[in-house]
Amino acid sequence: MIKDGKSGATGVAAEQFDSGLFRSGLKINHLRLILAIDDHRRISAAAETLGISQPAASRMLAEIETILKAPICERVARGVELTRYGQALARRARTIFLELREASREINELKTGSGGSVSIGSVTGPALNLAVPAIRQVITAYPGIEINIQIENSNVLTRELLAARHDFVVGRIPDDLSPRLFNMVEIGYEEVCLIVRDGHPLLEKTVADAEDLPAYDWVFQPPGTLLRRAVEDSFMSAGVRLPATVINTSSIILTLSIVRNTNAIAPVALDVANLIADNGTPAGEIRILKTEIPIRIKPYGLITAEGRALPPSAKLLYDLILKQGRA
Repeated sequence: MIKDGKSGATGVAAEQFDSGLFRSGLKINHLRLILAIDDHRRISAAAETLGISQPAASRMLAEIETILKAPICERVARGVELTRYGQALARRARTIFLELREASREINELKTGSGGSVSIGSVTGPALNLAVPAIRQVITAYPGIEINIQIENSNVLTRELLAARHDFVVGRIPDDLSPRLFNMVEIGYEEVCLIVRDGHPLLEKTVADAEDLPAYDWVFQPPGTLLRRAVEDSFMSAGVRLPATVINTSSIILTLSIVRNTNAIAPVALDVANLIADNGTPAGEIRILKTEIPIRIKPYGLITAEGRALPPSAKLLYDLILKQGRA
């Protein structure tokens, strides 16, 4: 059952977490529920994800705790959290589902003779200048391969990697995650610039004054993301107040739309700005704004989960991106 407050259960023997759990009645659906609770932190949201009712999820949770003879969840202010026993089970469950996914992938490749499948995540700039050329090489050499790519900020991507939803990530390790959870090979720096609409008042100057920037609305990545923090640090280092009006979004499409239709300013990867600016389309009605404030962001790299080997198809794409980054 769910315990209120911190769990006081002790003395659960290590052997309770071995293969005997399945002999005791632990099922795959039990593991799915634990992962859903870990992801959503609410029983109702976990139940909805699995397509079952909340009472059914609560009964399954009680079954798990009976099998483990240990509390799995505890109530907190905003929902539930896994206890250390629940966390241990969730960690192993992710590995189990990862191995099952890899088994399915390998069997499918053997059946179809296809080139396999790869799932990667990447921040925007490296996706354009590294991942796309590497993907082009892979699909040319292995036309049967299936490649899934998610473009997001590093905070999201590294958590997706830990959840075994990606084979590897091109990005940065966030400050709030332990580097021990990952292996990272640095491959480059991502240049950042500011963009505005064509005809923006600040374009009248060759270089925009730093003091003028906070007077306009800004479109930022969500709070806590690395690019957002880099811009905020640049403002503070220059002794400039932070913008008062901020729109938060991780969508580059929405960012470009807001910038194109307002006087808002947005920091984006220079590769993105160069791809879009002045390209003859409505989306290209943006310009790069030169400013006195340099924006520095730490190097990005190829990130894999510690202790998790890449399947052959993912290793192929990984090596090609690495080669592109070091060219």
